[in-house]
Amino acid sequence: MVGCRSAKRGFSMADEKPAELVERCAQFGETAIRFAKGVKRSVITNPLISQLVRSATSVGANYCEARNASSRKDFFHRVSIAQREALEAKHWLRMIVAADDEYRAEARNLWKEANELHLILSSILVRRVQPERTDDPLQE
Repeated sequence: MVGCRSAKRGFSMADEKPAELVERCAQFGETAIRFAKGVKRSVITNPLISQLVRSATSVGANYCEARNASSRKDFFHRVSIAQREALEAKHWLRMIVAADDEYRAEARNLWKEANELHLILSSILVRRVQPERTDDPLQE
């Protein structure tokens, strides 16, 4: 496992175990780094590669920060940052393929993982506040 441990706070996580999600986020960042190393450097791809590496590695870093959050509010704030970084990584992958279609297949696999991480992190955020239903006919 990566160097990120949780201070047990009882926050609701996604269906995936938190330690497994930490590892999955780390593997995503590592895979993005390996992918970036293989992309041909040019005036166009250099900034795209740099942005991809920043956003892809930030997913795991921010999720680790969330797991060690000092408050519930801080936890959800960090998860929301990780979620946005996963979304941003999808964007940079798309731009790299736009710059050079040769990387489409490999980028597609990374894009799918970024999308899954985005959905997992989104589900954590959706669960943060389950509003009470006021339209429940049995509640009177």
